[in-house]
Amino acid sequence: MRLVGEEAFTAYGLRGTPGSDGFWAAASTPLSVPEGDGWTTLFLRRGFEAASVVFESWSEPVPLRRWGDTDCWYAEVRMPVRLRVTYWFRVGGAAYADPLNPVGAGGDRSVAATPDAPAQPHWPAGGADGVLPLPRTRLRWTGGLLGGRRTVRVHPVGGGGPVVLLLDGDDWLHLHPAMTAFESAVAGGDMPPVTLVFLPARDRTTEFGCRPQLWEAVRDELLPLVVDSGVPADPGRLVVAGQSLGGLSALYAALRFPDLVARVACQSASCWWTPGSAELADPLGGPVGGFLAGLLREGPDLSGLRIAFDVGEHERRMLPHCELVESLVSGAGATVRVARSPSGHDRAGWRHALLRDVAWALAGSGRRS
Repeated sequence: MRLVGEEAFTAYGLRGTPGSDGFWAAASTPLSVPEGDGWTTLFLRRGFEAASVVFESWSEPVPLRRWGDTDCWYAEVRMPVRLRVTYWFRVGGAAYADPLNPVGAGGDRSVAATPDAPAQPHWPAGGADGVLPLPRTRLRWTGGLLGGRRTVRVHPVGGGGPVVLLLDGDDWLHLHPAMTAFESAVAGGDMPPVTLVFLPARDRTTEFGCRPQLWEAVRDELLPLVVDSGVPADPGRLVVAGQSLGGLSALYAALRFPDLVARVACQSASCWWTPGSAELADPLGGPVGGFLAGLLREGPDLSGLRIAFDVGEHERRMLPHCELVESLVSGAGATVRVARSPSGHDRAGWRHALLRDVAWALAGSGRRS
């Protein structure tokens, strides 16, 4: 352990007596110091209840240790090179953001990054106390092929342009401020004007599980609603952006609805998926490439598809599934971009890829017919 004696936290640049008012006034964490081929990162929490630091998909929870009989609780966590990860403090059954960390993801999550993790330009810090802006245009999508009711928000960026359909749209509204990030990217000249359509999921496992009804509904119901909303939008240059099961669904749409989906930004797609596999004890233990690999082996012509793939560097079990699908898509004639983000299966790591890959998908010329 690095924490030895009264000046324990000086290794991380902190001063003062742990638990004192002066210590807390100056404290800001997480803080990382190099160790071996990675980092040791310090997390602090003020309180009197036992707590753990919980990480999104990257590691098991780590209990915090109390410094003497003070209100100072701490954990030192070994981290690899190049990692950005969502985390929270679990106290009892409740989750809390880290009040010492200005970088948040919704009201009860925070984001940590090792010092060597690349920057994520255009994304604001978004602390737990912040209120994220919401698009003014709301579409009430009711009944139809999917049944039920959902609210779809639409936002023209830079005056509007090609439609960017964001699957899991509520996450990009309420956890990570995609609206603000796209505004910054367009203003900075990193992508052309676009029209964002935030599509919420009611049942991800059902809707994103290679279900044709979803894409029939997008084509026949949702996009006409967007066009009729009065918001400037060009659905003829549609980009679909999806992550995890959303990435799986976006890939499926490109294979089965090529006249609708010809541009895809896909992060950490669940390429392990086969019908029923999501309910298995080990969903990733089935055939490499899953259901999509089977479709791709049928020999589709994907010469009209422009698709960007991204997977987290630390998603070890996902990589074989995604790598096979990437290879098969490329072999079928698609224009492919492949990258790896410094993260696990985590939206905090997908944020930069989302902007970068939507911009790349739009750089291709032409419109779908």
